[in-house]
Formats: sequence, C-alpha cells, structure tokens
Amino acid sequence: MNNTSRRHEAPVERAGTDGDGLSLAPAASFLDKPSPTERIFLSGQPVCSKDGVETSRDDEGDSFPRLKSRGTIRKVRGEDAESKSLSSENNPDGASADDLDLDASAVATGGKQRSRKRCYRHTQHQIQEMERMFKECPHPDEKARAELSKELNLDPRQVKFWFQNKRTQMKTQQERHDNNYLRNENDKLRAEIKALKDALKQAVCSKCGMLTNSSGGNQVSPEDQRSLVDTVEMDAELNLLGSQFVQTVPVVPSNTLNGLIQPSFSSNNSRPGPSVAEIAAHPLCLTDSEKLMVVELAVAAMEELAQIAQAVEPLWMLDLNSNIEILDKQEYQRQFKNIIGPTVNGATVEATRETDMVMMDAHSLIETFMDVDLWAQMFSLIISRAQRVETLATGSVDPLDGAMQVVYAELQLPTPFIPTREVYFLRYSKRLEHQWLVVDICVDSLRANPPLSLLKCRKRPSGCVLEQTANGYSKITWVEHVEVDNIGVHPIYHSLVNSGMGFGAQLWVGTLQRQCKLIANLLAKRNFSSKDTVLSNKEGRASMLKLAERMSNNFCAGVSAATKHSWITLSGSGTDEFKVVIRESIDDPGRPPGVVLSAATSLRLPVSPERLFHFLCDHNCRTEWDILSNMGMVEETVHVSKGDSFGNSVSLLKVNSPSSGSSSSLILQDCSSDKSCSLVVYALVDVDAMKAVLNGGDPDAVTLLPSGFAILPDRHALSPCINHVRNSGYRKLSSMGHNSENSHASLLTMAFQILVDHELSAKLSLESVATINNLISSTVTRIKRALLCE
Repeated sequence: MNNTSRRHEAPVERAGTDGDGLSLAPAASFLDKPSPTERIFLSGQPVCSKDGVETSRDDEGDSFPRLKSRGTIRKVRGEDAESKSLSSENNPDGASADDLDLDASAVATGGKQRSRKRCYRHTQHQIQEMERMFKECPHPDEKARAELSKELNLDPRQVKFWFQNKRTQMKTQQERHDNNYLRNENDKLRAEIKALKDALKQAVCSKCGMLTNSSGGNQVSPEDQRSLVDTVEMDAELNLLGSQFVQTVPVVPSNTLNGLIQPSFSSNNSRPGPSVAEIAAHPLCLTDSEKLMVVELAVAAMEELAQIAQAVEPLWMLDLNSNIEILDKQEYQRQFKNIIGPTVNGATVEATRETDMVMMDAHSLIETFMDVDLWAQMFSLIISRAQRVETLATGSVDPLDGAMQVVYAELQLPTPFIPTREVYFLRYSKRLEHQWLVVDICVDSLRANPPLSLLKCRKRPSGCVLEQTANGYSKITWVEHVEVDNIGVHPIYHSLVNSGMGFGAQLWVGTLQRQCKLIANLLAKRNFSSKDTVLSNKEGRASMLKLAERMSNNFCAGVSAATKHSWITLSGSGTDEFKVVIRESIDDPGRPPGVVLSAATSLRLPVSPERLFHFLCDHNCRTEWDILSNMGMVEETVHVSKGDSFGNSVSLLKVNSPSSGSSSSLILQDCSSDKSCSLVVYALVDVDAMKAVLNGGDPDAVTLLPSGFAILPDRHALSPCINHVRNSGYRKLSSMGHNSENSHASLLTMAFQILVDHELSAKLSLESVATINNLISSTVTRIKRALLCE
C-alpha cells in the first residue's frame, strides 16, 4: 500500500504548467520518445533513491522526483489521462495542484472509489504577469519566484516549472527559426556556387580572348599563361602610373587646344616658327587626358619592344656580309599594329637590331640612360645636344623602375654631309623580373610637341633590353626603329643612311662598348706602358685619357652638321665638295680664343675600313700623309690602351724635325674603332702643358684645336640586296661578293681646324681659306697615293 501510494504521489511532486497555464503532472507527459522539455527534465543526475523513486536536480538546483521503472510510467500515464478527463468534466474551472490528492483507502480496496486529480489552468492575469517577469528576467532566483507566487496566489514550484517550460519553449522556437534560416541560406549558396561554376566554364579573357578555364580539354599552355600574367602586370602598372600621373595642372585656354597633330613632314609654312630646341625649352602643361594617353602609349611601346627584341625569323633577317639584323617590314605589319599611326608620306622606315655584351652592370647603364646629361656624355659621338623636357613619373621603390620623361635630342654623325636628326620622344624604363627595359616612343599627339615639319624624324618603339650577367657584364639587345625624311643627305652616304646603318643599332651598341671600356680603363689601377719610366703613373694616365676624350668629343661636335653650324660649300661638286665653317671661340674651355676656321670633305675610298684605320693611326706611316710632320721622324713616347681590340689607344707622338735647328713638337693622338665607325683624332699640344698632364695635372687646362678622320663603312651594295630580299621573301641576305670593290669600300671624312686670329674682330682672309683648302687637297692626294687608290 505504501509503495502504491508513493507511485501515485510522484506525479504530484512533478506538477508544472504548460505555456497555456494548464497544470499537468510531468510524469503523464513521459512518452517512449521524450519531448525536448522532457529531455531536459530527464537529463538531471539522480541524487538519491527512495522506494523506487529517484530524485534529480534541474538547472535551478532544485530536486524533483523521477520514476525508476518504465512500467510505473505507463501505469501512471493511464491514470493521469483518466483523471484529466474527469477533472475537465466535474471541475471546468480547474483546481489548484495542492488540492489534488489520492484516496489511500480507495486504492487499498481495489480502486473502486478513487479521487480524481484536478488540473489548474492559470488565469490570464497570472500568465501576463509571468510573461512580463520573463521578459525582464528569464532566470528569476528563488526569492523572486516566491514573491511572484505570493502575488499571483500560486505555489512557488508552479512558478518555477512555468519559467522552465517557457525557457524551453523559447529555446525550441529559436532553434527552429535558426535552422530554417540556415537552411535557406545554404540553398542560396548552393545555387550561387552552381551559377559561378557554370560561368567559369564559359569565362573568356577580355584581353586575349582565351577560355580561362584550364580543366578538361581547355588546357592553357605555359606560354599563354605567361602572356596572361604579363598582361595583368602591365594593366596593374598602367593603373598605378595613371593614378600617380594625374595631378593638378595649370588651366589652359580652350582656344589653344588644337587636338591631335596630323603626322606630316610637310614644310609649307608661310611663317617661320620657333625651332625644336626653343619648343623643348618650355614645359608641357599636359591635361589629365593627355597624361593618361602618354601612360598608355608608354606601356604599349614597352610591350612591343619586349616582343621585338626577343623575336627571330621571319621578323628579322640577317645580312651575312655585314652580320646586321634588319626588320622585315611586311612581317612587322602583319604581327604588330603601328601604335604611332600610319607612316608619313615620303618617310623612310629604318629598323635594325644588335645584341652584344657590355662591360658595365645593368643598373648603372639604366642610371646613365635615364640621366640625360650622362646619356649625352656616353654617346657623345652620336648626340650633339640633349635635354630633359619634363619628368612625368618616377618609381615608388626604385626611382628608375617606372621612370618616365620627355626628352629632346639632336643626333649627329661625324660628317657635315649627313643632316642631323632632331627627335622629341617619351622615354620609359621598367624592370621586368631579371631584365631592364628602356623604351623610346615619339609623342606626336601632344599639343606642345614640335611639328613634324621641324622634326623630320619619328621614333617607333625603340630602345634596349638589358640582362645582368656574371663578372659585371650586361647583355644588351638594342632596337632602333624610326621613320625619317632623309632629305639633304649627300649622294655618297645614301646607301649607308637608307640601309639603317647610319644611325642604326650597331652604331649605338658599338659606341656604348667603346665608352664602357674607356671607363673601365680610367678606373683600372695598373700603370700604362711608356718608354719613359718617369711618365708611368696612374694619375697621369687618367689625365691623359680624359684629355683625349675631350679632344675627340670636340672633333665630332665640330665636324657634324649640327644646327648650330652653318657650313658653306666653297668648291667642288658631287663627291669633291669642300665645306668650311667659321666659328668664334669665346670663353670656350680647352679651345684657344679667337676666330677658328674649320674645313671638311668626304670621299669614298676602295679599301676596307679596317685597313684605312690601321694606316692612319700607325705612327710609322704618318709621314706618308701628314704635312705637319715635315718629313721628320715620328716617335711614340707614350701609349695608353683603351681596350682589347687593336688600335683603340691614346698616344703621345714626338715629331723630330729633320733640320737640327728646329725644335720638336708633340702631337696627342686618339684612335678608336668599332664595327660601325672609326676615329683618328689628333692635335698639336704644348710641351709644358703635356708634362703637367702626364704628372696628373688638370687636362682641362690644355688648349687644343683637334683635326682628324672619321671612317664609316660603305653600304652601297646593301640597298639592292635588301630590296631583293623584301620583294622575294628571303629571310637571309646573301653575300654580294667579298672580292667586290663595294664590299670593301670606306667613306672617309677629314676635317682640319686652324686659328685665323686671336682677335674676334678679325675678318677671314682669302689666304686662310686657300691655306686650309690646300691642306685638305694635299692630304687626300697623299692618302690615295699611299693606299694605291689613284
């Protein structure tokens, strides 16, 4: 009896309320599969066991009874359902859980007369108050529950169980809501991933037009991958330069905007305008649109240069006779778009390439190229004058990596019979992996750009690619690609200039090699060879090399057809022309003050450039052509080598007069030669001044008037060969016969300078002109006789 009573009392101990305020015995809700609320109630750990009933603790720390056997749960479930039914019929208003009681005597007599437990439904007021309390504090402590139960006339356990059920209900609802939300988000993400996968299968690169998906049959080759990477890097560089380049500029009146300049070499200008040098002296004042256009032009030019420099046949064809690479015009037009616009009517396209090693590291070369003064000094044979018009951009990490500037230069050759070329171009340097690139490109579309009627020359993407090698050397690939109007060139130089060899890549690389060797010799610590041991010191050697370099630079600048010179043809016609120019030397360091008369002529000799060069620089053969030696003995007292090749040296020659009463004289001679040009320059020097130089004195203190010879190879046989190759499609130029006179001809320019008078007011006399004319004529005759060319 006691056991039965305890079994029926257990549901009363678990009495609670649902969300609607109905008081139920928790045991009656225990199903085979417990609800979430029941799982919470059943999750407590049993703390005691008494007569088959376990007591567990909930999350509030209070204990409640728990049935031990499932049979008891089923029995109580049936009784509870029956009691609930009777309670709803006999007591519709509900009763308190405290009034529910079991008749022990009725149970003992077999259950004939049993009392029914009563369910209590909370009132609307009680539910509202507990809801309000729940919003403020979902976990009230025991004191708060006691006060609320007293206020609402409820048992504290009823309040406790109501809050437990409410928390469980809210947690279940929140979990259900979160699950639904996450399920919807998951479905959306799956749909988006599927759409992206479908799009990737058909994705096409906007730059190259290739499928970017490399799976399946759309495999991308390594070359295409490198092209894609280069394109992305170039675009990033373009955006970076554009963002750095756009800045505030002065406001330009709208009436000065003339738009793009139409490429034309026409010179039909009724009114004389400013010269190119005068235009280059003014700032550009570019608009934002022009700046972006310049950046895009620079990047496009660099892309083209990088491809052309590495290309092979059929883009480049090789002349086996001269070992010169020449661009195939038709193949170029097929592979590349002319980014500077169509070729101007009447223009000749020249394109050559040269690859060789240079005795200087790549970064030092880039520093030289991007510094206009150093660039002009390095290529003094070719550059008459140069200036930086404006610096447009510099690199962020390395100032040279991404540097951009507008440059003006006047290019020359050591002869007055080839007009100079004035170029106005954009120069851009960039480092790509292990290489440096420097590209030049004309900027015709700028408002401040000089008109083509003045320039006569447009640079297509030209420049060099530098790659650092071992031992401080650099591998250089030079590309020279221009459109030029060759009007005014003397007939004997037509083949040289039209073939692209006059100002071609071979000339630039040869000059660079010679200058780098000279710099290396200036920095060398070894002593020079000399027959007089007193002169053997490194300071004197360096001073002598610097003096010789200044002498050769003055000779090249004085003999060229630069715009600052006004050559006058005095006698002869055709190949026998004789030109003179008068200069006033005022405060010119290294030149004697006064009126200087210069005379020059050019002629073609049927001997090879090598043979002619060796003959002229050999001091033992000097008496055969030099009138100034007075048929005396010429002795080489000092010899300084400037390179490994024969003849590249500086010599101090002592001319002993045949008559015993005459004093000796000293001649400083500088000889330099490469594949494209050879120079033999000399000048009379003062004995005391040279002694100071050889002891390490200042070479600029020595005054001299240089004279000498410039030797260029004759390319007369090259032009018809090029035309034949371009017309027939051959990719290699065959030899035109090594025994031919044309294949071994030289173009010799000789120039002499004499001081007419120390007074600037002195006038040129006919006697002075006749003297220098006779000097040139007799020298030409002597050279022809010595070389058996008469």
